[in-house]
Amino acid sequence: MDNWAVEKHDSFMYGFNVKEVLYEKKSRIQEIKVVATERYGNILFLDNCVMLSEKWEFIYHEMIAHPVLFTHPSPKKVLIIGGGDGGTLREVLKHPNIRSVDMVEIDEDVVNVCKEYFPAVSKQINHSKANILIEDGIKFVANKKNEYDIILIDSSDPVGPAEGLFNSTFYKNAMESLRDDGILVAQSESPFFEMSYFKNAVNNIKKAFPISMTYTAFIPDYPFGLWSFTMGSKLYDPLHNFNKDNFEKYKLATKYYNQNIHFAAFSLPNFIKDVIK
Repeated sequence: MDNWAVEKHDSFMYGFNVKEVLYEKKSRIQEIKVVATERYGNILFLDNCVMLSEKWEFIYHEMIAHPVLFTHPSPKKVLIIGGGDGGTLREVLKHPNIRSVDMVEIDEDVVNVCKEYFPAVSKQINHSKANILIEDGIKFVANKKNEYDIILIDSSDPVGPAEGLFNSTFYKNAMESLRDDGILVAQSESPFFEMSYFKNAVNNIKKAFPISMTYTAFIPDYPFGLWSFTMGSKLYDPLHNFNKDNFEKYKLATKYYNQNIHFAAFSLPNFIKDVIK
């Protein structure tokens, strides 16, 4: 399989036919690899796991950002933990009411690699409203209190440097970093793949917030396609507090997210409901 880049696990693997390896290097944090493919554009791997493809990245980035940004009535200051590719930042900055975004990424090499090989994803990295901080997000939120309207946890899988982004202490600190009506959203893994990671993330967010709701999107880049996000909110419910006025006024250019998707994404299959009861 010399012409394939694969993500390999104990019980399965999947991969992509590769035209060329564009970049391959170990940073101080992790293995970074970028490959060029015929059908899916460039693909980013971190520690041999797929992070994004040029073809489908918009689904993940739109769905981690817009449901919460249209739930909070007037978000001004946003924190992104991780998100070194810049895609979540790009989506957040589509909202004109946002005044500033702190993006805390632990690995500067990821930011630089994505600026070179994923320019459409990382195009807002140098935006005047963006403040890029190369720091450990776990330590960062531990020292913040009552500062952000929204926190987005755009992390890799819960192994290595990202493992601490899924535990109850981190979510408690993140909750305290939010203002009184603040909302957090975290990518909470696949309900099909590594069910224990999914259940752990959802339950820990439930413990930290008075309102918590899980939603899903189909993302072809990731194992088995179905991926989850979990929202922890101090005050607002995404189904009852959808900001239709802003949605109609902003007319955002999105490829996946729309008003119907906003509500439909929170409709969960019974087997997922049973897991997170």
